[in-house]
Amino acid sequence: MDSQPSQSGRFRNHSNTSNSHKDLLGRSSSSLLKSISDGSSQSLSSILNNPHDAASSSSWVGWWSSSTAVTAPEFAPLAAAAASKSELSRSDFQHYLDSISEPHGRFEHIRNHSNKESTSFDDLDGAEEESIIGGGQGDALVACLRQVPALFFKEDFALEDGATFRTACPFSTMSENLVLQEKLSQYLDVVELHLVKEISLRSNSFFEAQGQLQDLNVKIVEGCTRIRELKETIRLLDADLVDSARRIHDLNATRSNFLALQQKLRLILYVNQALSALSLLVASADCAGALDVTDDLQHLLDGDDLTGLHCFRHLQDHVAASIDTINSILSADFMRTSIHDAGNRDAVILSRARARANLPTNEDEDEVNLDEEETSSFRDRLLPLIIGLLRTAKLPSVLRIYRDTLTADMKNAIKTAVADLLPVLLAQPLESDFTQGERAVDADGGSSSLARKLRSMSTESFVQLLAAIFSIVRTHLVRAAEVKKAIEWIMCNIDGHYAADSVAAAIAIGAVAAEAQETDGQGNPFMTYSPHRNAARMPSLQANTNDAPSPSNVSKNFRADVLRENTEAVFAACDAAHGRWAKLLGVRALLHPRLRLPDFLDIYNISQKFMTTTVKIGGRLGYSIRGTLQSQAKAFVDFQHESRMAKIKAVLDQETWIEVDVPDEYQAIFTSLFCSEPLTTGNVNDGQDNTGEMISLPEVLRNYNDYSDVVTTAAQSSTTNNEERGRASLQALSFRGVDYRMVNCGLMLLKLLSEYIDMNRKLPMLSSEVVHRVVEILKFFNTRTCQLVLGAGAMQVSGLRSITSKHLALASQVVSFIHAIIPEIRSILFIEVPETRKALLLSEIDRVAQDYKVHRDEIHTKLVQIMRERLLVHLRGLPQIVESWNRLEDSDSQPSQFARSLTKEVGFLQRVLSRTLHEVDVQSIFRQVVIIFHSQISEALSNLDISTEQAKIRLCRDVQHILGCIRSLPSDNPSGADIPNWGQLDEFLAQRFGPDGGE
Repeated sequence: MDSQPSQSGRFRNHSNTSNSHKDLLGRSSSSLLKSISDGSSQSLSSILNNPHDAASSSSWVGWWSSSTAVTAPEFAPLAAAAASKSELSRSDFQHYLDSISEPHGRFEHIRNHSNKESTSFDDLDGAEEESIIGGGQGDALVACLRQVPALFFKEDFALEDGATFRTACPFSTMSENLVLQEKLSQYLDVVELHLVKEISLRSNSFFEAQGQLQDLNVKIVEGCTRIRELKETIRLLDADLVDSARRIHDLNATRSNFLALQQKLRLILYVNQALSALSLLVASADCAGALDVTDDLQHLLDGDDLTGLHCFRHLQDHVAASIDTINSILSADFMRTSIHDAGNRDAVILSRARARANLPTNEDEDEVNLDEEETSSFRDRLLPLIIGLLRTAKLPSVLRIYRDTLTADMKNAIKTAVADLLPVLLAQPLESDFTQGERAVDADGGSSSLARKLRSMSTESFVQLLAAIFSIVRTHLVRAAEVKKAIEWIMCNIDGHYAADSVAAAIAIGAVAAEAQETDGQGNPFMTYSPHRNAARMPSLQANTNDAPSPSNVSKNFRADVLRENTEAVFAACDAAHGRWAKLLGVRALLHPRLRLPDFLDIYNISQKFMTTTVKIGGRLGYSIRGTLQSQAKAFVDFQHESRMAKIKAVLDQETWIEVDVPDEYQAIFTSLFCSEPLTTGNVNDGQDNTGEMISLPEVLRNYNDYSDVVTTAAQSSTTNNEERGRASLQALSFRGVDYRMVNCGLMLLKLLSEYIDMNRKLPMLSSEVVHRVVEILKFFNTRTCQLVLGAGAMQVSGLRSITSKHLALASQVVSFIHAIIPEIRSILFIEVPETRKALLLSEIDRVAQDYKVHRDEIHTKLVQIMRERLLVHLRGLPQIVESWNRLEDSDSQPSQFARSLTKEVGFLQRVLSRTLHEVDVQSIFRQVVIIFHSQISEALSNLDISTEQAKIRLCRDVQHILGCIRSLPSDNPSGADIPNWGQLDEFLAQRFGPDGGE
C-alpha cells in the first residue's frame, strides 16, 4: 500500500478536530525540527526569511522542493517468507491485509469524499502546488487531524499508561513492530509537513509589518532633524526681533501691578476702618448701622477684590460672628419687647385671687386689651427689630424661638399661679360635696403631693384657682395676639408708612437669603446672610432651572413663612394653656363625676368659657380641653345614672304599692317641667336663654339633699293624712286635667326624670347620652314593675302577702302616668340631640312608650283574669247548690250564696277600680268582665239539671240578681238601646222563663 495518506486529498472536518492536536504538536516539535534538518539539509531559520525576498528565495524553494520529495521508505522484503515458499497465494498475505485494512479503509473514505483530485503531490504542477500551499489558514491542521488517529491528540495522552500503550502499539511480532514504526514515522512526517504549510500561510503579514516598521524608523530620524533646524531658526528670530517688544510689555505689566497694589492697599485701609466701625456699632447695639456695614463687607467678600489677601483670611468669620451677635441682640430685644415687658400683671392677678379667696366676691376680671395709643407705641418698638431680623432672614427662626419661649412662659405662669394660690385655697373649709371616703378615692401611692392637694380642694376653691389661671392665660394670650397683629401689620399692611420701603427691601433681601440658605444647606452660618451675593446668583439660578421661582414668588414664600411662624407661636401658646387646663381637670377626674350638678356645672361652665375665650383670642380650637370635658361630663352622667339606677331599684324593692299623698313640691316640679306652655309649643331652635327659663326647677327642690328622704317623708305624710282625712281625700298628681294616683316609686321616678332633664339642659353636648340613660331607666322601671306586680315579685321582695286588685290598679296608674308623659319628655330632651342620632333615639324612646302601653294593657287583662278566675271558682260550687234546690223546699226569698258572693266580689272590684283607675280604663275592664259573665254563667246554667219548680224559681231569682249586678257595671259597649250590658244571660233568662221572666 502507498504510505502517503497525507497527500491523498484536501482537509475536511473530522469529529475529533478538538484542541487535542496541540499536545501532539508540542510533543512532536523537536522531532519535526530534527526530521526537517536531516531530510533537506536546510535549517528552520531559513523558513523564517521572507520568501518574497530575492536573497532568501533560493533557499526557500530548495527547502520546499526537498521537503516535498520526502517519501516513505520502502518496506523491508520478507526474505524468510520468500525463501520458505516458492509459490504465494492470497492466504499468505492475509496477515498483512488484516494489519493494513483499517488504514486502507480510512484512505479510501478520504479519497471518495474529497472535493479535489486524489493525486500525489509529486504529480502536481506549479499552479496546483501554489493553490495547495495558499489554502486557508488552519486547513492543513484539519487535514492532519483527519489523517492521524485521534488517540495521539488527546490531552491526557501518556504512552506509559498501559491501556494507551496497548492501543497505540498493538503489535505481537517483530514484523508488526517494524510496520508500526513505519506508520508512526509516517504520522510524524504528515504533521511536520502540514505545520510547515501553516507557517508559510502566516508569514506574509509578519514580513509586511516588519517592513513598515523599518520605514517608520527612517521617517522618525528625518523628523528629528527638521525639529533641530526649526529651533535654531526661532532662536535667531527671538534675538533679532522679539526681545525689545517683550521688554516694553513687561514694563507695562509692572506699572499695572503697582496700580493694582495701590488699589489693594486702599481697600485694606477701608476694610480695617469698616471693621473698627462694625465693632463699635455692635457694641452700642446699633443693629441697623451694623447691618449696613456688614452689607458693604459682604459685597466685597462676594466679589474678587479680597481674593488672595492673606490678612483678611478671617474676615468672613468675623463678619459672620458680627451678624450672629446682631441676630442675638435683635432676638433678645424682640423677646423682651414681646414677652418680658408685659409688666407685673401676673402678680396683680394673683394678689386679687388671694383677696377673693379670703373674702369671696362676685367681681369679674376686666378685659385685657391695649388701647390705640399703646398699640401704636408697641408697633413702633417692634418695627426696627422686625426689619433687622428680616434683613438677616432670621425672623422665622426667631419666631420659632419666640414660640417656644412663649409656651414655656405660659406653662411657668400657670405653675406659679397654682403654687402661689394652693396654700390660700386649701385653708378654706370644705363644703359637703363629698364624704371623706369619696374624697379619698384618689389616695394612691404613686400620686404626687401637688396632685393630692388639688384633689383635696373643695369645688369652690378649685373654681377660684381656675378663675385665676383663666385671668393669667388671658393676659398672656392677649399680649401674644398683639405681637401677632403687629407682625402682620408690618408684613402686610404698612403701605403709606415711612418705613414701608425699608420693610419691602428687608423682605426682598431676607427672601433671597432664605432661598440661598435652603439651596446651599446649613453648612456655613455666613451663607445665611449674603444679600449681594445671593441677589447676584438668583438670575443664574433662574437661567439654569426651568421652574426656578421668580423674585416676587420668593418674597411671597418668605412672607408666608414669616406669617405662618407668627401664627404658630400664638397657636402653641394657646395649646399650652389648653393642655395645662386639661391636666388640672384630669387630676380631679375621679372626683368630678361625684359632684352635685351645680358644682359640676361651675367647673364645666368656667372651662367652656375659658375655651371660648382662648379660641377667640388665639384662634386655636381647644381639642384637649374639649376631649377632657367630654370625657368627664360623660363620666358624670354615667355616675349620676348609676346612682339613680341604684336608688330607683332600692325604692322599687321597698315599694308596698300603697297610694301616697303627692306633696306640693312634686306637683310644682311636674308643672314646671311638663305643663309649661313654652315647653310644648315653643320653637325647638331657640337659644339656651329661653330653654333655661323653661326648665328651671323650683327653688324648694334644692332643700332636699337625699331623694329617699323626700319619698319617705311623702309616704309618712300620706299615711297620716290618710288616717285623718280618708283615702278619698288623698292628693293625686294632675297632668292635662287628668289625676293619677301615685305610689312612692312613681314619685321617685318623676324626681329622677326632672333631674335628667335638668342635666340635659345644662350639658347639651351630652344630650344623646342623657336621652339614652333616660331610655334605660324607663326600661328598667317598666321591667322591674312588671316583675314585682304582674310577676308577684313583691311578695318575696317587699313582704306582701298577695298581689291584690288595688296593687294592680295603682301599678296601672303609675305606668299610665309614665306613658302619658313620655311624649313630653321626648320633646324636651330631643331639643339638643344631633340630627345624626335623633332617628335612632326616637325609635328607642317610642319603643319604650309602646312597652308601657303593653304593660298597662297586661295589668288590665290581669284584672279581668282575676274576676274570671273568681267566677270559675263560684261556678264550680253551683251544681251542689242546685241539687239542694231539687231536694228541699226552701221558703227563703233571697238569692243563693253563689249569686250573693259573686255580686259582692264584682261590686268590690268595681269600687276599687273606680276609686283608682280612670273611668275609661274602668269601662274597658268591665266591658270584658260583662262579656265573660254572660258567656260563662249562661253556659254553666244551661248544663244544670233543674227538676223541680222550686229549683226553677231559685234559679230565676239568682239570674235576676246577677243581671242586676251586671246592669250596674260601667261599660263602654252597651248591648241594647234600653237595657245596659245586654248579653247571653238575658237571652238564657228569656228562653227559660219567658219574656217576662226578668220582671
